[in-house]
Amino acid sequence: MSCSLFEFCRLQEFKTVRHFLFRNEKSGIGLKISFALQVTDDAGGQGEPWLQDCVVSLSPCADLLVVAREQKAAFLSAKWRTDDSGREEMTLGVSWTGTLSTEEGECVSSTICIPLASQKRSSTGRPDWTCVVVGFTSGYVRFYTESGVLLLAQLLHEDPVLRLKCRTYEIPRHPGVTEQHEELSILYSAAMVTIDGFSLFQSLRACRNQAARAAAAGNDVIQPPPLAYKKWGLQEMDTIVDHSSVGIMTLCVFDQMKNASILGGFNASVKGSPPAMSQYVTVGSGPYTGFYYAIEGSSQPLLSHVAMAVASKLTSALFSAASGWLGWNKNKNEEEAPQKQKPKVEPATPLSIRFGLPDSRRHGESICLSPCNMLAGVTDDFGRVTLLDLARGIAIRMWKGYRDAQLGWLQVPEERSERDLSPSASLPRRHALFLVIYAPRRGILEVWAMQQGPRVGAFTVGKHCRLLYAGYRLMGVNSVTSQGWQLHTQQVCLLDPITGVLRTVNIPFHLALRFVFKMNAGAVKKSIFVSIFFQALESLLSNKNTPVSCLVNITRALDDTLKRQEPGEVDAELLQLCSSQLKLLQLYTDIQQLHSAADYFFLPSLQDSLEGIEEELSRVAPTLQRYAQFTPRPSVSFAQDSPDSPLPAQAFLSQLECTEDEEVKVIRRSETEWNQLGNFLFWSCLCGKSPLHKVCYTLQQAGISPQQLLSLLLSVWLHREKELLQKPEENVRNLHRLLVALSDMKGAVEESWDTQSISPWWQQVRTTCVQSHNTAAALLAALVAHRAAKASITSRADSKFQSEWEAVSLELEQWVVCVRQLEDVLVLQTLLLVPPPPGATGGATVQCSIKTLLEGGTGGIADSVSKWVFRQDISPERLKEILQKRGNKEADDNVEQRDEEERHEQEKSQEDTDRTAELLLAVCQRFPHSLSPDFLFAHCCWEYVVQWNKDPEEGRYLCWSVEHLKMVSSPHIQQGVCTMMWSTFIAKRLSAATFLMEKVGKAPKDRLCRRDVGMGDKAMTSFLGCCVQLLNILMEADSAVEEVSAPELSIEEAWSGAEGPASIAELALEQRGVHYPLVQHHCLLASLLHAAMTFSVKVKPFSLFDSKGKNAFFRDLTTIQLMPSGDMDPGLVSVRQEFLLRVLTGWVQAIDDPTSSAPLPSSGPKAEWWPSLCLELGSLLQVNPDILRRHLVCELYSQGLDLRAEEVMLEVEDKDVLGSQLLVLTGQRLSYSLLHSQNQTQAAMELLARLPPTLCTWLKAMDPRELRCPLIPLPQTSRLVGRLIEILPENHAQYSLALHLLEAVEVLTTED
Repeated sequence: MSCSLFEFCRLQEFKTVRHFLFRNEKSGIGLKISFALQVTDDAGGQGEPWLQDCVVSLSPCADLLVVAREQKAAFLSAKWRTDDSGREEMTLGVSWTGTLSTEEGECVSSTICIPLASQKRSSTGRPDWTCVVVGFTSGYVRFYTESGVLLLAQLLHEDPVLRLKCRTYEIPRHPGVTEQHEELSILYSAAMVTIDGFSLFQSLRACRNQAARAAAAGNDVIQPPPLAYKKWGLQEMDTIVDHSSVGIMTLCVFDQMKNASILGGFNASVKGSPPAMSQYVTVGSGPYTGFYYAIEGSSQPLLSHVAMAVASKLTSALFSAASGWLGWNKNKNEEEAPQKQKPKVEPATPLSIRFGLPDSRRHGESICLSPCNMLAGVTDDFGRVTLLDLARGIAIRMWKGYRDAQLGWLQVPEERSERDLSPSASLPRRHALFLVIYAPRRGILEVWAMQQGPRVGAFTVGKHCRLLYAGYRLMGVNSVTSQGWQLHTQQVCLLDPITGVLRTVNIPFHLALRFVFKMNAGAVKKSIFVSIFFQALESLLSNKNTPVSCLVNITRALDDTLKRQEPGEVDAELLQLCSSQLKLLQLYTDIQQLHSAADYFFLPSLQDSLEGIEEELSRVAPTLQRYAQFTPRPSVSFAQDSPDSPLPAQAFLSQLECTEDEEVKVIRRSETEWNQLGNFLFWSCLCGKSPLHKVCYTLQQAGISPQQLLSLLLSVWLHREKELLQKPEENVRNLHRLLVALSDMKGAVEESWDTQSISPWWQQVRTTCVQSHNTAAALLAALVAHRAAKASITSRADSKFQSEWEAVSLELEQWVVCVRQLEDVLVLQTLLLVPPPPGATGGATVQCSIKTLLEGGTGGIADSVSKWVFRQDISPERLKEILQKRGNKEADDNVEQRDEEERHEQEKSQEDTDRTAELLLAVCQRFPHSLSPDFLFAHCCWEYVVQWNKDPEEGRYLCWSVEHLKMVSSPHIQQGVCTMMWSTFIAKRLSAATFLMEKVGKAPKDRLCRRDVGMGDKAMTSFLGCCVQLLNILMEADSAVEEVSAPELSIEEAWSGAEGPASIAELALEQRGVHYPLVQHHCLLASLLHAAMTFSVKVKPFSLFDSKGKNAFFRDLTTIQLMPSGDMDPGLVSVRQEFLLRVLTGWVQAIDDPTSSAPLPSSGPKAEWWPSLCLELGSLLQVNPDILRRHLVCELYSQGLDLRAEEVMLEVEDKDVLGSQLLVLTGQRLSYSLLHSQNQTQAAMELLARLPPTLCTWLKAMDPRELRCPLIPLPQTSRLVGRLIEILPENHAQYSLALHLLEAVEVLTTED
């Protein structure tokens, strides 16, 4: 392999770019340029070098190209297109063109493209976006997006910008190498500015986000932070034209003492540790090359004064200021003034030159830093290219005849080969360094090996190309975020403006080897040939299109050739590679031939050893059938990914390797590759299509260990579960034969194995079954392995003891437990696979195994079922009904057996929900302790509150969580779960809701609720109602705890080895008891908040409590707090009374339909329990309940709800006051009928004339507008007056007035 030029991209619309950049060109040069692209390279001449007059930069990711000239620029972005042959290729097309300059007379002088790394965790190394940095002759540096949007502008120095260069993070290849910080360096004629990369990265991200917001919503923006930079005044050098920022370096002690002696003389002092210094190298004249060193900490970073630009849909405006960031909401006159005044420019910190390479006649033109930061290439006006050793500060090599040369570097890593598998593979990979020189005068591109190597490649190219070398990668990467990234960057690219082609240089690593060992030419030649043979053979063996016979013939021919050579001339590694690959190819061919044979037969002895397997299969058959029904169907897949697709020889070779002991070792890579290899070896045997004994014998002769073969067999058995369940009996027999054949191999079961101990061989099978999520296949494998292990133990016992006693061993006990566990898991997994009903929340199906359930702790099983209950959207009442059936089943065990056939017929006609209930009951029977009702309800309660916490808008989740909690029969568990729910989920949100209502003084709007509490106003109302229920449950449980003993929690014997987190019930029993008055205090607050939100009552919650009550809120419920006691202040009681009266009024208004006879709902503002709740709250708040009842009676009569009012009237104690209130209400009704009704009758007018003057005056004084429902039928009013006469005593001052009212109503009623 040799150097090559590889075309990877083409430029589209490049002619459009030239026309745009030279559109207004009127000189003769411009006329020549107009024909530049139409002229090709020939003997007569070349096209005009129009691209040499432009500033060109390419992103290191090769996805953005910038071409600028004077004030204009064109951005070309990556696009993918399909060529004529149907092949996808990358192109660069024009994405933006425009004018960049904003100052009068300024032109573009330098530009670079910096790709910024994505901050997403899913990123694999592609940039998030690319920032275009442009330097101008005015001194401005401006930053743009790929679409030409100006992000920010910076004036750091008032001289023209000469060069922009960037340094990004590189992973240190060797320990002890200093990590270099990211930075952007800007070179002026006598100064240099370095901007910290982290500060620049954050500022650019903030500006981009700000620009997006400004484009969408005007000028409401957030000010990003200023840039942190350092500014150095480079002294003692006549002219500077280019520079390189090498990075931070630390001198050794000797160099530190040498420099101190040279600079400070004999009496110079030396610091204890060498200081860290930033090294800068400049080129120009006087001296030709200058070396500067800035000690870290010698200059404080400056904060930039930034002119920020925000792009809108119409205009892009640039704002600048004398210092700092600008405001964004100034008027037009205020904005125009700063534009004419340049920002403040900070003075530079002087930096003296340490030393240089003096050459008075030589003028440096450019410098190019190597990727390792150890070397640099410098071009000059004499047509020389000089190689500098930056650590020593000397020139170590010089090339001549390269006028106007352009430089680049290539760092090539060593190819991955056998060396990666050697003991030294942990060492860092070697890298070779090459210098790329483009000589435009000669039209040649050369590649030179470093440091003293010869030219390894040369290519004839055009004379007007541009060599584009970035020297950096992605900005924003560090040692943490770069883990696992594969950075897709091009190191060197050659742009041909005539053909519009971008090409890169490919250099193989081995070209550098012969120059490392140049003293031994013969050894080098041999090494190169061996390396070539290695690469050729590996490439051939990895080619998927090469037939197997061809691979065998070529490998055998090479192996024979190597064996015929002299022993000293043969490379041992190459010979070993040929021999091992030939052996593996032969194994592949043999296995393929065996699978194509058809001599399948049974052995009677193996059939006899499977006695009883039919009984076990028939026992688990119903469960297997149900499991197979719910097993998820395979998704869409490609044909080459199908398990039935043949395994290519290349894939086979990549997974096996030969060891030095001539054994074959299987390399476990991905799970897919492992399953493919298992399919290739054993699937035909499992289907009964191959002679499995011959297959096993062939694999044994190849030297593959039985343990790896067993792992491959179990892998394919578990992976192809769905196919196996179609013919379980036949497949089980084939598995048994394979398992016995593998067990008989040498090295499988140890000869010295004591049957009373655990066998590593059978333990491997158990471990695989325990970890598998394919429960049905794992159960079948366990049943087979149990039989095989039992037969093996019995034969060993017979040969040892010659006895008829049945062998009992620890191994068989382990199998009994494993089979029991797998049967349990199979029933559980069948339940979990039941699809959720349409419209349910759904979610991913939980895959369980013995391992996951054991690691889930004692509550792992209940946790899995609770997640299933949530996914199935089963209500708490429905779950309770199902569990009650379970209790009835256990009580009627005897009857159940007789009615089995009848019940089976009924199940066929039941709905899917009933079948689901049967599955749940079956699981509960398998786990009587782990899924006891209290256990399950506690976990369901916790699951629903967790889901509610994820989406607080779903208030139903919290309601159902509380309902599940009510179903728990043990007050101890109830109390603990309540306490955990309160402290984990409820208290914080209730506190936020309380303080929000305290702040606004009323029921807050939806926006405020979402901002402070995290949910809308309707969801917050539901939340407060659930808080009341939760705290009521907690109080009831706390009262009942002392009467009932704590439950004893247990677990099934087969699952006693569970290790992991404690169950919800166990955690609940560990909770401390609560302080009842404090819980009641919070319940009172929650009730008040719930009432205020439900009926939109204006109130500040804390105004209803005294100082003690306020301080007790949101304290730990298990602590004893100082609670309010004694009589409250009358003013406070008055406020409380007013609040409760408003709540009662709100409830009456909610049920405002007097004609409706339907019962009131159980929840919401129309719930029937609101009046009783207000009376209960009144007793807690020291409000007279009789006042509340009288108010409720009056409100009900005012609403026209007379029957409800009469029911409440029976409980009123102070009848006199109520009579006076109802007298006024009756007068308002009669006043409306006689005086304010629009359809007054003649009888009513006559009655009004006959009324006593006192009553008539009193009626006229009444205001019926206070009644919410004034138009009431007269019989109801007559009934109200009758009630009024009954409750008023005869000596009451208004008794006579009531009699007059009764008489008037009776007259009206009679006449109607």
